[in-house]
Amino acid sequence: MPGSEPHPSLDAAELGAYFALIEVGNLVRHAVEQQLRDAGDLSYVQFQLLATLGDAPGGSRRMTELADGVVISRSGLTYQVGLLERDGLVVRGQAADDDRGVTVTLTGAGRGKLGAVFPGHVALLRELVFDAIGPRDVEDLGRVLGVVRDHLRTVPPRSVTARRRRGPAGDRTVTQRR
Repeated sequence: MPGSEPHPSLDAAELGAYFALIEVGNLVRHAVEQQLRDAGDLSYVQFQLLATLGDAPGGSRRMTELADGVVISRSGLTYQVGLLERDGLVVRGQAADDDRGVTVTLTGAGRGKLGAVFPGHVALLRELVFDAIGPRDVEDLGRVLGVVRDHLRTVPPRSVTARRRRGPAGDRTVTQRR
């Protein structure tokens, strides 16, 4: 950008850590996605949604909480929840405290699907990640990634940020809250 200060480049250690993080994330996600498809015909996002609901009190969460927690757009969430609902794994309902709010609740079939995929999921994570490092490294990895995650979470969730909309002349000057 003209007039902005140049950013210093990453040093060799930072660049190595960044590339390792990206590669590990890609390798683990690819293997996990395959395991979820084979064991339960689930996508990675669908598994995240079911697991999040399985961990929630009463097996329910508001749609906006799910979108922000799983880091997915509202339209993407609506589509994925629709697929899960079609398969009888979740149900949608009106939020008790807000007429405009929608909750998603895990069904018995959804809990059964989680039960079917979890053993293989856990075994795969042990094989790919945790067996390769010692218990102390697991604690360090959790601590470091937790700090980075918490820092990234200080940015407002996408669902509450203003987005640019096209005005009548086609310009992008009008903003709307999501």
